[in-house]
Amino acid sequence: MASRIFDLVFACIGLLVFAPVIGIISLLIYLEDRESVFFTQERMGKHKRPFTIYKFRTMRNEQVTKIGKWLRGKGIDETIQFFNVLKGDMSMVGPRPLTQQDIVRLKWDTKEYEKRWSVPPGITGLAQIFGGHSARVSWFLDRKYFQNASFLLDFQLIVISFVINIFGKKKVRVWLKKWRQSQ
Repeated sequence: MASRIFDLVFACIGLLVFAPVIGIISLLIYLEDRESVFFTQERMGKHKRPFTIYKFRTMRNEQVTKIGKWLRGKGIDETIQFFNVLKGDMSMVGPRPLTQQDIVRLKWDTKEYEKRWSVPPGITGLAQIFGGHSARVSWFLDRKYFQNASFLLDFQLIVISFVINIFGKKKVRVWLKKWRQSQ
């Protein structure tokens, strides 16, 4: 119950903070090619229940758009997922939401990975922040999150994600790497 309240509070704060950005991005995407602003896709949630995920559309004809490249670099294409959190499909923090095809490709449909499906997927998480690695590393990061899950860790991951939205994934990952090496 407390985690759901946490999710609702932070999703509402996120929508308030990002409302002007969401409006501007929606307009820019529409003006770029006059097509749909949003991308939807079926993903697997808690207990592998399918749900529709919302993102800003970043591609057209299998090519990343100009605005899409910028959105992806800052992780802003996922801010619209606050609506998924409000609906209860996702949490603010948790494992990355995957498609059924991803689950099969990664071979994450075995008993070994049951823990991953016992919680809702998250907008952010260790695997999302330190992403771009192999399935093995992603699974390691998911397990690390489960072992250390706490309000403080969730709050820290949300703050880091917000910093990524401002400065970009590459720059923040470099900062985090330097910080970890100095510890």
